[in-house]
Amino acid sequence: MKKLIALLALASLANLAAAADVVGNAKAAENKVSMCIGCHGIPGYKATFPEVYQVPMLGGQSAQYIQNALMAYKKGDRKMPTMRGIAASLSEQDMADIAAYYSQQK
Repeated sequence: MKKLIALLALASLANLAAAADVVGNAKAAENKVSMCIGCHGIPGYKATFPEVYQVPMLGGQSAQYIQNALMAYKKGDRKMPTMRGIAASLSEQDMADIAAYYSQQK
């Protein structure tokens, strides 16, 4: 039993290390942001599903904020259905790339 617990602990440490190795590449995101631009690229845009929602501009946000928000949508901690669907299709690398891209925008 102790060996099993030790193996599980090592496996979770390996997963944390692998997640820490994900580094965003803004250049790689150029082909990944097309689904974002339709809403987040329009100043003052408001979505109307499921309710009227002010869509934030992403340019200039911190990469960590964007990445955390995408993870929260993917996990269901944030409830906007459209963003949840989009985030569910993204890998951790995609999220890091998109976050790097938008953090460099003005």
